[in-house]
Amino acid sequence: MNDLLKKKCVPCEGGVIPFDISEIHKYQKKVDGWDIKKNEQNIFLLEKNFKFKNFLESENFVQNVGKIAEAEDHHPDIHFGWGYAIINITTHAIEGLSENDFILAAKIDDIFNV
Repeated sequence: MNDLLKKKCVPCEGGVIPFDISEIHKYQKKVDGWDIKKNEQNIFLLEKNFKFKNFLESENFVQNVGKIAEAEDHHPDIHFGWGYAIINITTHAIEGLSENDFILAAKIDDIFNV
């Protein structure tokens, strides 16, 4: 079992240094298929595309991701439609990636792989 699944996101109000690229790559090995990208502001984020058979499956997945996000108090950006969902995760308060982002990614993967 992924050790990140046992952890809980810790509220971040800033003042924490975001992961550097070597730390990002270390944590990326702990999650399945998440890409490291930069947004328009040049901030690192995790992104993953999920595929489904229809709109209802996409919607149900997104609702379950929302429940996890609320429980962890860490909220991703979600785009979804017929047969797909795209999830972007970053820690907005520090303008970069932290362990919280990888914890959330692992928990999202866990519900997708059920």
